[in-house]
Amino acid sequence: MKTSAPRTRRAALAIAAAVLAGLALPATASAAPDGARNPGDAEAAPARYSRQTLDWQPCAGQPALECATMAVPRDWHHPGNGADLTIAVSRHRAGDPAQRKGTLLMAAGGPGASGLLRPAGLATSAPKVGAAYDIVSFDQRGVGRSTRAVCQTPEEFQEFLAGDYRDQSPEAIDRVVANAQKLAASCQEHSGDLLPYLTTEQTAHDIDLFRSLLGEKKLSYYGPSYASMIGAYYGTLFPHRVERMVLDSNVGFEGTWENFELGQPMSFQRRFDEDFVPWLAARDSTYHWGSTPAEVQARWEQRRAALHDNPITEGTLTIGPNQLDNGAIGVIYEEANFPFLAQALTAVDNWQGADPAAKAMAGQVFGHYLSPEFLAEFFSVTCADTPWTKDMDTWIERGAENAAHWPLVGARTLAFSAVCASWPTAPGPQVKVTGAHLPPVLMLNSVHDPATYYEAALGAHRALRGSRLVTVAGNGDHGQYPTSNTCVTDVVERYLLDDRAPEHDLTCPSPQAG
Repeated sequence: MKTSAPRTRRAALAIAAAVLAGLALPATASAAPDGARNPGDAEAAPARYSRQTLDWQPCAGQPALECATMAVPRDWHHPGNGADLTIAVSRHRAGDPAQRKGTLLMAAGGPGASGLLRPAGLATSAPKVGAAYDIVSFDQRGVGRSTRAVCQTPEEFQEFLAGDYRDQSPEAIDRVVANAQKLAASCQEHSGDLLPYLTTEQTAHDIDLFRSLLGEKKLSYYGPSYASMIGAYYGTLFPHRVERMVLDSNVGFEGTWENFELGQPMSFQRRFDEDFVPWLAARDSTYHWGSTPAEVQARWEQRRAALHDNPITEGTLTIGPNQLDNGAIGVIYEEANFPFLAQALTAVDNWQGADPAAKAMAGQVFGHYLSPEFLAEFFSVTCADTPWTKDMDTWIERGAENAAHWPLVGARTLAFSAVCASWPTAPGPQVKVTGAHLPPVLMLNSVHDPATYYEAALGAHRALRGSRLVTVAGNGDHGQYPTSNTCVTDVVERYLLDDRAPEHDLTCPSPQAG
């Protein structure tokens, strides 16, 4: 995938930074009369769900939060079929009730992350927002304290991640495909009656039930990463229930998961090659991994090849080629974490003589990547939301191409895509995001985000008509609010607190770019 177009776009947008102090538009949309359903909204929840009462209690170990549960239909399109699901929800009360603006719902990314305890963190890191809003969240169906998806044991999951995804030998390819098919079959075995209903579209209906049980006619929304898709789907199905919406670090929610994930090998490689590698080369006096990007890249390949032949094993820790890649994939989401990967690499360089602190860091960086619980939800959603190519030969060919061009994440293309190619359920109802009937939606994205890449954000922005895109230049972090970037903070909080959306797309420089 070419990168010249987003750079041209970024340069054109840079001149718009001055808009921060310029004209702005009201962020709210008109409401329907009380008791009326706007024609753009999906059907309301059946009475047996909408008449529930949330029994708020203190969250265990979280004194600033209240927790409750609500029952939802297994299938919102046939609410009388099957047993109900349980959704765990939480609330952080507005710090200044006299100035309360309403309720801000936040969702978690992944798919697979828990959102239940996040309101307290947002209230602390964004105190103005915490003072003005009740901040609420939930564990999405399939996650955490809600009705959960189950696929594999930790031991089975480790087998799925084992080995070297770059290996293109027939034996290695057969093993990867077999492990992927086994994972899909395990999900069917343990959660088969739940899998068809673990979709973003079903979650959007859960959110609207939560809104009604809170007694709110409208919600404001903040969603980072995959939660940008949840927000876009909710806004599409229930546009007249949206007061304000911030989508941070956006997936390509206008298309399919297959198309979006096929773009990630390029973006992760770009982040690694253009941001982390030069960063490490500039600190050769500290980490001794090479003083030029070419030297760092060569050392990475040498270390990885050595791990292919002789993985590091110590206790329950194994560091092989896939673990090396996975550690880098996890760290490069945020530049603040670069030193952790750099320190861990010093231990991999000389494991027997490594500093104990470096070895401990290596255990954290390379020994903790995802989990069977996370991937159970991740695959349930990404494989069932939208259609996937089912032909395994196609994925074997694409996997080889991606491994050659963008090896950091491209090498795992076959393993992850083969799960969805083997998925036992049909795709859920399609949701076409258009922005119809919505107030202006605020979108945030950095130009080198590895996971929710800028090119996908541009496509989502075009589809979500009327949205305003804040491009964060000179930055590749995943998640742009709340951070130390005062430009982004000012735009978001002007929107959430003063009802003022930017009139146009604009660019915020990152602090490190001056």
